Amino acid sequence: MNRSGWHVRAGAVVFAWLAALVAVAVGHRFLPMSGWLLIHLLALGAAGNAILIWSRHFTDALLRRAPDPTRTAEALVIAAFNAGAVTAVAGMLGRWWPIVLVGGAVVGVVALAHGAILLRQLRTALPSRFGVTVRYYVAATAFLAIGAGFGVAMAHSALPGRLHERFVIAHTVVNLFGWVGLTVLGTLVTLWPTMLRTRMAAGVEAAAGRGLPALLAALAVAAGGALTGSPPITAAGALGYLGAAGLVLWPHLDEIRRKRPGDFATLSVLAGVAWLIGSLAFAAVALATAPTWPDAVAAAGYLTAPVLAGFLVQVLLGSLTYLTPVVMGGRAATMAAAVELERGAPWRLAVANAGLLLCVLPTPSLVRVAASMLVLVSYAAFLPLLVRAVWRAHRNRDTASVAGQPQAAPPGRRLGAAAAGFAVVVLAAAAGVAADPASVGIGTSPRLAVTATGHTTTASVRVEGMRFVPDTVEVAAGDRLLITLANTGTDQHDLVLSNGTRTGRLAPGETSVLDAGVIGSSLDGWCAVAGHRQMGMTFTVRVTGTPPPATDSKHGGHHDPAGGVVIPPAAIARSLGANPGPGFAPRDATAPPATADHRITLPVTEIEREVSPGISQRLWTFGGTAPGPTLRGKIGDVFEITLVNDGTTGHSIDFHAGALAPDEPMRTIQPGERLVYRFTATRAGIWLYHCSTMPMSLHIANGMFGAVIIDPPGLPRVDREYVVVQSEMYLGAPGGEADADKVAADRPDLVVFNGYARQYDHAPLTARVGERVRIWVLAAGPNRGTSFHVVGGQFDTVWSEGDYRLRMGAGGAQTLGLFAAQGGFVELAFGQPGRYPFVSHAMVDAERGAHGIIEVAGR
Repeated sequence: MNRSGWHVRAGAVVFAWLAALVAVAVGHRFLPMSGWLLIHLLALGAAGNAILIWSRHFTDALLRRAPDPTRTAEALVIAAFNAGAVTAVAGMLGRWWPIVLVGGAVVGVVALAHGAILLRQLRTALPSRFGVTVRYYVAATAFLAIGAGFGVAMAHSALPGRLHERFVIAHTVVNLFGWVGLTVLGTLVTLWPTMLRTRMAAGVEAAAGRGLPALLAALAVAAGGALTGSPPITAAGALGYLGAAGLVLWPHLDEIRRKRPGDFATLSVLAGVAWLIGSLAFAAVALATAPTWPDAVAAAGYLTAPVLAGFLVQVLLGSLTYLTPVVMGGRAATMAAAVELERGAPWRLAVANAGLLLCVLPTPSLVRVAASMLVLVSYAAFLPLLVRAVWRAHRNRDTASVAGQPQAAPPGRRLGAAAAGFAVVVLAAAAGVAADPASVGIGTSPRLAVTATGHTTTASVRVEGMRFVPDTVEVAAGDRLLITLANTGTDQHDLVLSNGTRTGRLAPGETSVLDAGVIGSSLDGWCAVAGHRQMGMTFTVRVTGTPPPATDSKHGGHHDPAGGVVIPPAAIARSLGANPGPGFAPRDATAPPATADHRITLPVTEIEREVSPGISQRLWTFGGTAPGPTLRGKIGDVFEITLVNDGTTGHSIDFHAGALAPDEPMRTIQPGERLVYRFTATRAGIWLYHCSTMPMSLHIANGMFGAVIIDPPGLPRVDREYVVVQSEMYLGAPGGEADADKVAADRPDLVVFNGYARQYDHAPLTARVGERVRIWVLAAGPNRGTSFHVVGGQFDTVWSEGDYRLRMGAGGAQTLGLFAAQGGFVELAFGQPGRYPFVSHAMVDAERGAHGIIEVAGR
């Protein structure tokens, strides 16, 4: 196989990973674990394959070794690597740790094998001036193997939450700065002057040789600091890596002085390296000043975008832009491919870097969304250009060669294209501000005319539980007001004033200054996180000498930006009498069997789902369903639940089936965090589990609940066994979240079994005449219980809250009465075929949707 054919085939693998990355970026809001996918499709898939392909290419070139004409060994390495990577990704998406283990092990073994091959080539080759580059490659492969091990360990549910956070940072250090960073720094020794088409600066290879041990030592310190949870040690490692990288890169400045970068390839790589240096400097400062390890983890989270999108993507695209034409074969083919890859270069570079800058700065949410979309467009444009480049090269491979370099566009045209790119980003930012003016302090409600005094009043406000402390600030009319909000609570919070000014949403430990402007009248304030206002997180700005502002006691003001279109009662009533659409899939009410293994990963996800025909809500769920999955075991079983917060706000979990101190296992975790909840089932029952983050009523009402069945000893077998969980729904706007005001007022719109109004009217439960049927019932609430009744049936067995209330005999029961969070089961047999409704006999709840059918067939 010739060189061109090999690189086209091998490059297609990188192209496939990049295409998958773009697809996930476009649909990330609708995909599970989208953040994890974006990181690993890029860093593991696209970059990993590119490193394997081109490190082998450069090793052969630098050691003057002819590659194997069949490329069999290289193809096997790439195939095995991709098999491992795909397996690991599939295991993570399916939450199957053994699959993740297999995939991670394959990736690690392939990395070590690749490194061993390169080391053998280095040792058997004649001495080479640039053998140091190969040593960088060999060291990098060892870090990938270590990073894969960290990744596999993190995927295991037994890893405690605090230790998991340490592994995340260590995993990032060894993979991004070890595997990727070392490869980039080693490759630039020879590739950078080649791309600039200038002679190599004096001392480049010597600097690389001196820098490698320093880089390795810095990586060891940073990873060790992460594993021990020490911000100062991790900061020292980051600072050491920055210094060593500067030592390696410094001689290249002479090359830039002699030949300034001017095309997409060189400018993209240069921008990427600049983002790397900036990110390392930020990391060193942020880690060194972090008072605790959680603060250090939060600071490290800010590096995701600049390191991945700023450094890694730009270095990858810039390198491929230069290297792809070079390996196409024939000067005409090379020039044709280069021309295609250069299209729109100034515009793409300007949009990518200006947009990314807006993404990493503390800009409003809509501005970041608009900027990130532009960055994605600028990067995604590379893929069709790459296809065109390969196609044009193929068409020109037999064309006679033409002397010279591809003709660059005039400087004025390049400058104009770059200016157009910057202008697009500025317009997108302006559109984001226009769509949400309050995010930058532009008021959305009229202010009274007032003469500014020139004086500024400052106030400091903290969070205690669900209260602002203090909750009132006095200011003289005409004064400018600055409020410093410190989130000293355990959940995310913000502060919104009725003149439209607001802080951003703050994670625990963060601080923000709200500039309320010149104050002319008293103002209301509140926390706009769902449900927090109803829990009492309100605030008042009182102008001295004026009475407190009047508020609507029922609704707490009329400026809540979270408000939306209300679903009218008539629409709800029509929905209850309508049939579901063709996509309707009822929840299987069949009770699951008890299992021996109770190690479960339970991701918190946000999904938009139909809850009644034609009515959808955005639910917060455990495991993607509301109710969450039903767990089942017996007395003495140990349950180990790993809660992973893939949502957008803080959540927690409380298992009533376990008896243990709530402080640690029931704590609220923020987005991206996880915790492990272990308990031993010591008593029988059908137990509720639910989110216990405040306001708890809203979190439960929005779908965060489920059931755990612990079988009573000696529980008889029955012919059919079902689980029915009743809950209320307090409908918000179409496609929105539950209405916190309705929850607080206990005004449900729907009462449902297993998450959907009247679903078992449309898909009845089944039984046969004479069969014994057991129905487990749980009242999840959050506010109401149930009076469970089967119309036309009588219960001969009733078990409630841990004991039998009725055993089979002469007596019978007509309902199973349960308060909120109580559960039990009933048993009955049907003597005749027919359709038997089951309802909550609190009839208004039955009419709100707590209604189903058991369809009984003849023997």
